[in-house]
Amino acid sequence: MPTVLAIETSCDETAVAIVNNRQVYSSIIASQIPVHQQYGGVVPEVASRQHLETLNQEIAQAMEQSHRDWGQIDGIAATCAPGLVGALLVGLTAAKTLAMVHKKPFLGVHHLEGHIYATYLSESTLDPPFLSLLVSGGHTSLIYVKDCGNYETLGETRDDAAGEAFDKVARLLKLGYPGGPVIDKLAQTGNPQAFALPEGKISLPGGGYHPYDGSFSGLKTAVLRVVQQLEKNGEQVPLADVAASFQETIARSLTKRAIACARDYGLNTIAVGGGVAANSGLRKYLQAAAAQHNIRVLFPPLKYCTDNAAMIGCAASDHLSRDHTSALTLGVHSRLPLSQVMNLYGH
Repeated sequence: MPTVLAIETSCDETAVAIVNNRQVYSSIIASQIPVHQQYGGVVPEVASRQHLETLNQEIAQAMEQSHRDWGQIDGIAATCAPGLVGALLVGLTAAKTLAMVHKKPFLGVHHLEGHIYATYLSESTLDPPFLSLLVSGGHTSLIYVKDCGNYETLGETRDDAAGEAFDKVARLLKLGYPGGPVIDKLAQTGNPQAFALPEGKISLPGGGYHPYDGSFSGLKTAVLRVVQQLEKNGEQVPLADVAASFQETIARSLTKRAIACARDYGLNTIAVGGGVAANSGLRKYLQAAAAQHNIRVLFPPLKYCTDNAAMIGCAASDHLSRDHTSALTLGVHSRLPLSQVMNLYGH
């Protein structure tokens, strides 16, 4: 399998890794969270500038840590979609430049495909077909993984992604940014049955509900109403109970849809990816439910749940082994359906 140097700059992590198939030779990640915390969320222009400042240093670090030289690198890859356009351009331009200077094939990688591949890095027995539950700050999807580059999205959120809901509820509860880790920690000491919150079902035109699509904006509004009512009554908001009830509702909602989808399509493995894959409530709830149906659930190690370049390198290594390469004219996309992954290759 080819050895790939991969760059990931789609949002607020600057990451570089050197990967051969499922083996990670080096993985460098610089998080921008401390920079964006003062704004309460990611500022795109600030993110782009941070990538510019740290990327060259990270490339040098990754090469040094991997004990590889440029003669041992078979291809250069970078995330090209979806993400913040300015941020993506920093990584893509760097990757194209390295590919030209060192005369290596170039590959543009879909960020969500990277999250699917994150589980491959720790699971040597994982191979398609399987169901991917992708839960991050920008995306919440159920994806039928048929083969490298061959994906079918079976369900998704109609509004806020799960990670986005965590951030918004954390802001509402004045817990700071990012919301996922702080709500997860608070929920450990709370009562998940303290407040009944809606799961966010999607109605179908002919009656009934969509089996795999969901919504989290109503859940966020329900939390707001709980807080407003308590404050109106002059009561103190029990933050741990609100956090636990909110987290339980998200975990239950995602679990129900993932299990139903896997069973309906005859898939006995669910691989979870994205930042919310680190959530302890989701891990516990999904594993318990899956065990009842003899479904195997795989979570990536915590270091590969959030954005990283190792997962991008793993996907690129698989594509390159099949002679998939990208044109140096490839651009970036703020949005790109996973079904269009193969449009990135063909040269």
